[in-house]
Amino acid sequence: MQRSSYDTAAALLPLVGGPGNVSSVAHCMTRLRLGVADRERVDAEAVRAVPGVLGVVADGDTLQVVIGPGAVVAVTAEFEKLLGGGLPGSPQRAPEGRGEPREQPRRARTRPGNDGAADLAARGAELKAVRARRNATPLKTALRRIADVFVPLIPALIGCGILAGLDGLLVNAGWLPWLTPALAAVASGFMALISVFVGYNTAKVFGGTPVLGGAVAAIVVYPGVAKVTAFGVALVPGEGGVLGALAAALLAVGVERWCRGRVPDALDVLLTPTVTVLVAGLATLYGLMYAAGLVSSAIGTAADWLLATTGPLAGLVLGGLFLPLVMLGLHQALIPIHTTLIQQQGYTVLLPLLAMAGAGQVGAALAVYARLRHHTQLRTTIRSALPAGLLGVGEPLIYGVSLPLGRPFLTACAGGAAGGAFVGFFAVLGDRVGATAIGPSGWALFPLLTGNRGPALAAAIYAGGLLTGYAVGFLTTYAGFSGAEVPDDAGSASDPATRRSG
Repeated sequence: MQRSSYDTAAALLPLVGGPGNVSSVAHCMTRLRLGVADRERVDAEAVRAVPGVLGVVADGDTLQVVIGPGAVVAVTAEFEKLLGGGLPGSPQRAPEGRGEPREQPRRARTRPGNDGAADLAARGAELKAVRARRNATPLKTALRRIADVFVPLIPALIGCGILAGLDGLLVNAGWLPWLTPALAAVASGFMALISVFVGYNTAKVFGGTPVLGGAVAAIVVYPGVAKVTAFGVALVPGEGGVLGALAAALLAVGVERWCRGRVPDALDVLLTPTVTVLVAGLATLYGLMYAAGLVSSAIGTAADWLLATTGPLAGLVLGGLFLPLVMLGLHQALIPIHTTLIQQQGYTVLLPLLAMAGAGQVGAALAVYARLRHHTQLRTTIRSALPAGLLGVGEPLIYGVSLPLGRPFLTACAGGAAGGAFVGFFAVLGDRVGATAIGPSGWALFPLLTGNRGPALAAAIYAGGLLTGYAVGFLTTYAGFSGAEVPDDAGSASDPATRRSG
């Protein structure tokens, strides 16, 4: 097997404290997310030095190892195999035919004078870890846990979103009428039942029984709720959407925990599930669905008003601030809002604005590439990270280039703000651009684009925003970053000048 999966996972396991120190394993589009019991047992510096690792984000009791799209899925699967299919308390089994993973020798810290690009990556990850520790507030921790509920759903959202867009194109063109109903069914099935998946993941993440969370959340989409009257109004199946499902599952977790501590062991298997579903289910019908419906409607109304009245300003702020959210790992907390808008309107108008941050990042990286013509290692890093950046995966460029350099990170934000303002300007004119699913950005978002005036105009506006982000990110970085602060490959980083940012 290629080193990018098994060997990477085998090298990581001892460096994060071994199987006994890993409490959870998950992944998003680019990061292996590990829950760790003892942060002191994690050698973040050695993890960064593992081949295939692009960066490390230490955030409370969660370690995020940036590996990149595609590769992270294979590495996560191999990591779970090394844990023996379980977490603490499960015996460790080696994958068949491979034997036990050996302790990997810890690599010495890269000397600044030997590899400037690696030193910059290490500085960026260290800076990120310090900022994350300072911002580990209860609110942000809760937001990250909510993000953990929705991150596993992204692959299905992407696949169904692309199929929904393809179905729309075929219907509008009048092509393949015998196929479009089947495509519509395949694309819509997941979205019709997404509340069940949200409930299942919510209970799993917050410490309840997953299937009970899914059972309570299923009430939200059950057609029979139309016969129930709450607050004098008949309920509508699906009212409250994913927010209602999230709230219902959270309540179910609380009820289940209360029961576990009070019900005798002999009756636990009967009473705890029954009481959990009954109490949380009735509360969902006679309160949570109605309240979540109000919140969902408010989100849709606020998004429409924001773009219709303050489009350029909204785009500037959202596009300019999204990279810091990515840097802090908080961008995934926006998934419930995107999902709510997709359920209501068929697309989210926020994602194309936020995607402009990646364009600014690419422009800034190209400017650094042009400035540092004699810095071979850093230019190699940029060349390897640019394809992912063009497809909207910004972590390699953030942690390997712009963040450790300092000023290019700020100018990348300026490029994102300019691109967002461009897209927001057309929203004021009545031309809204949206995405039918979440996950991709950059060029990868084109198949998911649509809008109130059709996908062709939406794609043209989005392309204009990307070009604006590229141009402003490049120009502001090229003008404000001389590169004199960065040593050449053979230079010494012990000079104080090498420790200054931007």
